[in-house]
Amino acid sequence: MSGMSESARVERARAAVEEGAPWRARDLLESHLEAQWDPDALALLGEVLHGMGDLPAAGAVWFAGGAKGPDVDQAVAAWRERTRDDFPTMWRSLPASVRADPQSARLKALRERARAADATLDEVERGRSPGETAPPDGADEGDGEGGVDGNGGGMDAAQVIAWIAAAAFVACGLIGLVTVLQWLVPG
Repeated sequence: MSGMSESARVERARAAVEEGAPWRARDLLESHLEAQWDPDALALLGEVLHGMGDLPAAGAVWFAGGAKGPDVDQAVAAWRERTRDDFPTMWRSLPASVRADPQSARLKALRERARAADATLDEVERGRSPGETAPPDGADEGDGEGGVDGNGGGMDAAQVIAWIAAAAFVACGLIGLVTVLQWLVPG
């Protein structure tokens, strides 16, 4: 499929719908939209999903494509209800190509609200695991700043010193206890 033009992919999906295979059209369009921003594919995918009865999914792609109309409004409302207006969940439900390059002001606004609500969103989108932070500006990965793993989840210098001091305190206490017992118990 990599040699197929964008319009040929959309036409192939249209043909699948006409053949009564909406799931094939859905799969073709979803696969295409993971790699390529395509407003025609977004509109058609919304129609296919709506026809299949998946209103929340249709709402997500129609929202991404900027579609208008009563069916769109109903589907977007279903999408918002399914995601409980949780902005990070809403953002992640959009196709990857939309998230990679938000084209409209409302997509950019959703991305910003999602980022504000979930600090790990940027990390996930950049291929990091949640909690794995980017290195400070000008620093290499793993430079040791900010703890063992850079996110505060590891031990920093103050924690290491505290553990060493606690171990020394326990050792001194044990030595003192043994010394006192030797004084009290002869032989």
